Amino acid sequence: MDKYLIVGLGNPGDEYDGTRHNTGFMVLDAFAKASNIVFEDKRYGFICETSLKGRKVILLKPTTYMNLSGNAVRYWMNKENIALEHLLVIVDDLSLPLGALRLKGKGSNGGHNGLGNIQSVIGTQQYARLRVGIGNDFPKGMQVDWVLGKYDEEDMKVLGPSIDSAVDIIKSFVLAGLNITMNQFNNKHANGK
Repeated sequence: MDKYLIVGLGNPGDEYDGTRHNTGFMVLDAFAKASNIVFEDKRYGFICETSLKGRKVILLKPTTYMNLSGNAVRYWMNKENIALEHLLVIVDDLSLPLGALRLKGKGSNGGHNGLGNIQSVIGTQQYARLRVGIGNDFPKGMQVDWVLGKYDEEDMKVLGPSIDSAVDIIKSFVLAGLNITMNQFNNKHANGK
């Protein structure tokens, strides 16, 4: 059976719930809810599994904190014997407008510590990532406060539909593959709101 590892980046702990940096967790929570599955606290992360048309899908929310996300990714890839092309990492992105979605097959970490750590631990940037725009409407020097700030109601009106689309993108990635999914979704969701 083909296996897929879908990783949503974020930080564990109640104080990080609903923050911009936890957008990856929020996408996986939505996927799990729609699939009627529940996360369990396991080694290096919260894990749950489902299957889509005979393909096994493992959702991982690392509990290593953002800057050590690579340890969780490497552990679960090895444990479940996941091929690199079946890895998808979902990450918040400052350089995209709020709610914009961009799926890529490879690329630099764009200054994101979670992606940077994954790249250094697994030794490549050749893995798929879905970037979810969180906007960058903050004064110079306030980036940390921004990414660790919580979404408000207005933000969620924009982000909510994008999270639903991100769930569709994950399903398409598993069922149709990266290239078809990029072609289908990237233009549609390039601008967020």
